[in-house]
Order: sequence, then C-alpha cells, then structure tokens
Amino acid sequence: MAPNVVDTSRNQPTLVEQGVENEFDSKEEEIRKRVVSTKSQNQSEVNEPISPWYSRLEDIKWFNVIFITILHIAAVYAFFTLPYIRCWRTFIWTYIIGFLGGFGITGGVHRLWSHKAYKANTAMRIFLAFCYSCAGLNSLHEWIKDHRVHHKYSETDADPHNSTRGFFFSHCGWLMQKKHPEVIRKGKQIDFSDIEADEVITFFEKYFGIMRVMFSYVIPIVVPVYFWNEEWKYAILFQVFRYVLVLNSVWSTNSVAHMFGNKPYDQSIAPVENFIVAVFALGEGWHNYHHTFPYDYRASEVGKGLINPTTHLIDLFSKIGWAYDCKVPSESLLKMTIVKRGNGTHEYSKIMRKKSGNVGKDTVTEDTKECINTSYEWCLAET
Repeated sequence: MAPNVVDTSRNQPTLVEQGVENEFDSKEEEIRKRVVSTKSQNQSEVNEPISPWYSRLEDIKWFNVIFITILHIAAVYAFFTLPYIRCWRTFIWTYIIGFLGGFGITGGVHRLWSHKAYKANTAMRIFLAFCYSCAGLNSLHEWIKDHRVHHKYSETDADPHNSTRGFFFSHCGWLMQKKHPEVIRKGKQIDFSDIEADEVITFFEKYFGIMRVMFSYVIPIVVPVYFWNEEWKYAILFQVFRYVLVLNSVWSTNSVAHMFGNKPYDQSIAPVENFIVAVFALGEGWHNYHHTFPYDYRASEVGKGLINPTTHLIDLFSKIGWAYDCKVPSESLLKMTIVKRGNGTHEYSKIMRKKSGNVGKDTVTEDTKECINTSYEWCLAET
C-alpha cells in the first residue's frame, strides 16, 4: 500500500498550447516579486548589523562553551579507546538510542511539527516525542520555533543559525552566545497556535527536563550495566560519543548543508545538497530541495540513490495508518522548478538541454500554474 500522499500532479492535462509559457512566466514573476519584497522587508527591519559570534563577551554563554568543549574532548577520547568488538552489545544499544533520537528530530520536530508536512495520530506523536527525548536536545517548543524562524528569515539576523555569519557560528557557535535580538523578536511573531494546541507536545514539554535526562542519559547508560554487566566506564563513554555524534549531525544541516554542495533546485538560496550530511542526519542533507519545497514530507526526491531513511520510516507508518496526508509537490512543479531555478546540475536539466534549447514549453501544464501558486505562497506563510 502506498502512503496517503497529497499530490496535485494526478490527472493533470497533457502539454498545453503555444503561449502558456509566457503566461506562466508572468505569474511566476509576479509571485516571485512578492516573495522577494517580503524577504527584503524582513531584512530591512533588522536594525542591528551582523556581528561575529565572539564580538561581545557579555553575550557569550560560558557554561555552553565549556560544556560543549568538554563533551567533544570526551567524545574524541571515546572514539579512539572504546573496544567496539568486545562491547558489541553496548555498541548496538548505542546505535539504537542514537537512531531513535535522530528519528525524533527528523520525523518529529522537523517534518511533522515544524513544517506540518504530514499528519500523525496520537500514538505516533507520542512515539516521536519519546524519540526526541532520547536525542537530548533543547525543548520541543524551542526547537520548533527556532526552525520556523530559520525558514522564514533564512540567512538574516533573525535566523538563529545564520550561515552568513560563518561556518562555526552556524554549526555550534550560535548555541554559545545569546540569541540575536531579531531572533527573539521574530520568534514572538511566529504562529505557534498549532503547537500549543497539541496535547502530546504540551505533556512532553511540561515534563521534558526529566524525560530528557532519563531517556537520553540515565537509561541508555544504566541498561548495559545491569543487563549484560558492561563496565560503567564504557557504558558512559559510548553514550557520550553517541550524544556528540547526534549533535554534530544536526548541526551539520545548519552549516555544511548551507555551504558545501550543489543547488539543482534553486541556485538563489544558500542551502545545498550534501550526501555526507544525508548519511549522518537520516536524509536531511538534501537541503537545497528542502528549502525549495519545505512542505514536502520527504525532504528530498525519492530513489536515484538518495539516502533518506526518515522518509522510508514515515512511509512505513503510513501503511499502518499512523501517518497520513503526506504532502509532496506535483511532478510538473518539480520539473519546472528544476529547469527555471536550478543551477543545471540535476539530471532532468541535463536531459532537457539535450532535447531542446527551450526547455520550458515541453514541461508547462495548467497544473504547474496552479502548483506554483501553492509553492510560492507557502514562502509567505508563518511556517
């Protein structure tokens, strides 16, 4: 059974007559101007200039600086000294905890709650919130709000991990200092009513502190010791390494996936496609696609050698009815976006260049005109 997908590409008409291309271009340009105008307005409202993360000592969170530094030193020590083969059961247990935490991030706070890219029943929302607790990150409310602000004001001072402020800042430096005033101000303007109305998030948010400690630190360390007599030293070091690996996998989507890679879907934005990030972040490395189609539950195209275990898991849950109304852009919109906004590195762009010098007329449909409205209008929305 295929997942319950909301896709407007079905039953679309065939190729249209001469002149539709010009009409489409006119409509696209009109909407694009509105989007650019909105982004320009967002940027113009920022009164404080961008400054390096370290420029004001009073803004540095020294506890975070020291904690993150010690964590990474311990993780490096663990990586080179852990007896992986002898402690194979603890190694497998650590991988399971890391994977659960990763899915709670990618399938939960990211694709479900931040972007509303699909819907989930109560059982799955509880499972995702539990998984997210295993990751040991900030509270659900803070993560979701920061991410919505990140997408709406990407690469501006209102972006919590603005990549224009450098690799280190976008990777982890933003956690080592107080938030830019614009991040706080814009965050208060984000529509958060859907999250506040979610009873599962409300419960987990209320008890998140104790749940994070138990599911991300205490239980993962205690289980190997009491179930197969693992040494305390190794039980702790395995979880330290797991925690740091999860952190850097998440951080890499904000840094590496905004700097190193190609832009087959939209060359005008900073996010890129990065295979390595996709491997470690369970499919979140296809970032140029994700920022072009943020409402797509897959966060990438499917197949074609693209690693995306999160999508496969959501599809699996959709087969048992836990996940549904999975949103995807229409095929016609995808193709039109590739040829009109991509940098030409996508396989479809290469094929179309070989077939015809004017790729637009072979791909424009009435459905595309309708879908382009949906895609661009989303950029003006709160989420």
